[in-house]
Amino acid sequence: METLLVVIFVIGYLAITLEHNLKIDKLIPALAMMAILWALMAFGIDGFTTWFDSGNHALLENFGSFGHEEKMELMEETLLHHLGKTAEILVFLLGAMTIVEIIDYFDGFATIKSFVKTRSKKKILWIFSFLAFILSAIIDNLTATIVLISILQKIVKDRDVRLWYAGLIIIAANAGGAWSPIGDVTTTMLWIGDKVSTAMLIEHLLVPSLVCMLLPSFIASFLPAFKGEIDVDEEDGGSKSKYGPRMLYLGLGAIVFVPIFKTVTHLPPYVGMMLSLAVVATFAEIYSNKKIAISSVDQESDEHAHHSPVHSALTKIELPSILFFLGILMAVAALESLGLLFNFAEGLKQGMPLIGTEMAGTRVSDLVVVLLGVGSAIIDNVPLVAASLGMFSEPMDDQLWHFIAYSAGTGGSMLIIGSAAGVVAMGMEKIDFFWYLKKISWLAFLGFIAGAIVFMVMRYLF
Repeated sequence: METLLVVIFVIGYLAITLEHNLKIDKLIPALAMMAILWALMAFGIDGFTTWFDSGNHALLENFGSFGHEEKMELMEETLLHHLGKTAEILVFLLGAMTIVEIIDYFDGFATIKSFVKTRSKKKILWIFSFLAFILSAIIDNLTATIVLISILQKIVKDRDVRLWYAGLIIIAANAGGAWSPIGDVTTTMLWIGDKVSTAMLIEHLLVPSLVCMLLPSFIASFLPAFKGEIDVDEEDGGSKSKYGPRMLYLGLGAIVFVPIFKTVTHLPPYVGMMLSLAVVATFAEIYSNKKIAISSVDQESDEHAHHSPVHSALTKIELPSILFFLGILMAVAALESLGLLFNFAEGLKQGMPLIGTEMAGTRVSDLVVVLLGVGSAIIDNVPLVAASLGMFSEPMDDQLWHFIAYSAGTGGSMLIIGSAAGVVAMGMEKIDFFWYLKKISWLAFLGFIAGAIVFMVMRYLF
């Protein structure tokens, strides 16, 4: 039965990886895989001899001696435990996505365009690289990529040049998302799962992530694509709403407040995110009402009055992504519950006698974590990190978790399909897979390896 479950997981995984070839949204195989795995486990519950108690993070080797009712009860408890942990991540993401959409409702991100005053291609490269690095740490790398490419389309009219900028934005956004607990789904998973703390994550990953962004941008600045100047369109600048800048700073500040709230109250992050959303939504409603009150009473404003910013934002959030995370996280939880990931992790620890991270008498090779980063460029990094959560039992803020956060967060930049930021940029600019592979992948690889080396050097020095 265990073999059948692994085969189903692999088939589902391949379907997710080949999403663009199959032309089937990845949420479909993720949800199907999750449901089938748990259903087969329910049918074959009496044939399993081991069970992984996720609540206590312990392997129950005497599970085979349990009665049928006891086994079913334990499976239901395990399922509820994983659903609760998954729901924490999903509710957190829903709150963050809604705040971002509220900012966009007031055209707040257009404010960022006013930062670009130069016509030098090289200076614009550095401006967008740093904007992507910083912005992705606050509003996540996917949203930062969407925002910056949208602004880029208004500034750089030459598409061939714009593709180069988009490639470097992907690298910078993924690097920026790695060192922040709210910058990437994978780091958010590790943070909510109490594997990393905000302060320690920033302390250990800020410098490696910065190197991962700086090296590709530095090398690219000498390439012919970034020589000379561009024609900047002076029109269409700034926010169309007078409340845009205010909502931008309020929304970004509210998201940054979440890690502070968690540190002070020790409550799960989604609680702080819901508070931040409530505050942002309150101001959005107030500003929206003022906007309607001062506008002329015509049909357009009358229709607008029936659609609040919050309701409008909720209709635009990425629900397919939320359902995908639900499916993949619960599918990985199924394999974890049978102890399969636990056993695989032990095999990795014993089978890789290379320089690695010392942990509780065992060690996980650095090569394993680097390969995880390379793997995240080929397949989705969310299931890879979800699997690592079930594979390793190291304590909070162990160096292993920081290295996993870096590798999974930045490794996806090596291929255009390796990260959410890359996929959305691919759609917005119609970037060809092989063009990215030829022009950008080597820069992303150099940045990834350089950051990994810096992380290992810092670990052994300090």
